[in-house]
Amino acid sequence: MKRVTFDFVSRRSVIAEQIGDGVLVLFASPEQRRSNDTYYSYRPDSDLIYLSGFEEPECVLVLRPKHETPFVLFVRPKDREREIWDGFRYGPEGAREHFGADAAFTISELGKELPELLAGADAVHFAIGEDSAADGAILGAMKALRANRRRADRCPRAIVDPRPMLHGLRRVKAADEIQVMATAAEISARGHVAAMRCARPGMFEYELKAAIEGEFLRSGASAPAYDSIVASGPNACVLHYTSSARQLLSGDLVLIDAGAEYGRYAGDITRTWPVAAEFTGAQRAIYEAVLEVQIEAVDRVRVGTNNHDLDQWVRREMCSRMIDVGLLSGSLEQNLEEECYRRYFMHGTGHYLGIDVHDVGPYYVEDGVGLPYEPGVVVTIEPGMYIAADDETAPEAFRGIGVRIEDDVVVTAADPRVLTDGVPKSVAEIEAMRRDAT
Repeated sequence: MKRVTFDFVSRRSVIAEQIGDGVLVLFASPEQRRSNDTYYSYRPDSDLIYLSGFEEPECVLVLRPKHETPFVLFVRPKDREREIWDGFRYGPEGAREHFGADAAFTISELGKELPELLAGADAVHFAIGEDSAADGAILGAMKALRANRRRADRCPRAIVDPRPMLHGLRRVKAADEIQVMATAAEISARGHVAAMRCARPGMFEYELKAAIEGEFLRSGASAPAYDSIVASGPNACVLHYTSSARQLLSGDLVLIDAGAEYGRYAGDITRTWPVAAEFTGAQRAIYEAVLEVQIEAVDRVRVGTNNHDLDQWVRREMCSRMIDVGLLSGSLEQNLEEECYRRYFMHGTGHYLGIDVHDVGPYYVEDGVGLPYEPGVVVTIEPGMYIAADDETAPEAFRGIGVRIEDDVVVTAADPRVLTDGVPKSVAEIEAMRRDAT
């Protein structure tokens, strides 16, 4: 896999301005045991890789702007035997040469060096409470500074959560990030198209999952960005269905929510389509109702709009469509007031996208007041309608139908930019592809 690099120096400079006389400390995510002596594939901490690009476990980043060596990394040592078993390590020298660290130490030196790195700072910017070992390292260093009576007032007086600062910065993507996200979206689209083209009645959901994720890897992705959802028939009404065990039937819809990770950025696409060559009448009615709202919602992803107001608009429109197709009865205003639509549309309209598939950043200026979109914000738009198979209040023809349609959208100074338009979503396009496939 090609290593993608960004302007980490500029990112650190922005943070350095904000912390001033403080010190930022980020710890790598710990490796997670899978069973006995095996581990899950390692996924680095998103904030740490955002500021450094360093992806190995057992790493600590220290940023102290007012010092001669402002960017410090603690990393695993070079170890020939461990590299034979587990793979290459950069070591301290590599951390300086390849990642621009002004100083680098082995992780075993953290206890010795950290007190001096924190000394004199007015605050430590550190997310306390996330990991007990990291908490212990920070508190131990501060205790050591307090214990040195010959050097007074050198212990930071506060611990400040850095996530609001970091995540506010990560919310708006730079041009190089959007370029990488466009590649992640393109790879994600290829996977979805591969699944659309190979699906046949009698296949199992896990076969489609293999097809889509295999295409991700062939196209240069490092991995799926999250556990792919391949849900056929009534399974599409389970929002986070991942069992992938059901056999596809000719009359089913199949809902696939899957995205590729490229350069540590996520794609996130959902499409719903028939296993047969065409939608049934009931399937088409629900699908087109969702599609109409989704297309208009995508067009509303513009500067000045915010997630809260857009979500409220989508809920109103989805409720109106539910009345139109016969899922709800009564007036629109009454159904909205009583939130009857939540029976069939129970999740939000979308979320930020970036290094994390549900990316970080604030949504609100204050309670009930959404933070306006600005150029560089990337969001998903994913309304859905789900009618459980055992819902006796719904018309029988609709029971067991689940539909979600999701695209990745960049806010620009002009029209929204859809990164995921490489996957068909109109009824005509989908049916044409399915006819060619079957």
